Amino acid sequence: MKNHIQALRKKHKVTQNELAEAVDVTRQTIISLENGRYNASLILAHKIAQFFNLTIEEIFIFDLEEENI
Repeated sequence: MKNHIQALRKKHKVTQNELAEAVDVTRQTIISLENGRYNASLILAHKIAQFFNLTIEEIFIFDLEEENI
């Protein structure tokens, strides 16, 4: 699943570590999310959305074809 996490982080001048600490995950999890190697759980997606004061849909791009649905 694609997302806008890296762009949002840079726009808000937040490091991977700062975001990781704020949403209670490791820096490696943020790296994996940004590189598309990991899909966030609904709870994590919600925490990230709250951190940036956005909706989940504004951050995560759900592609039906990519997800084979």
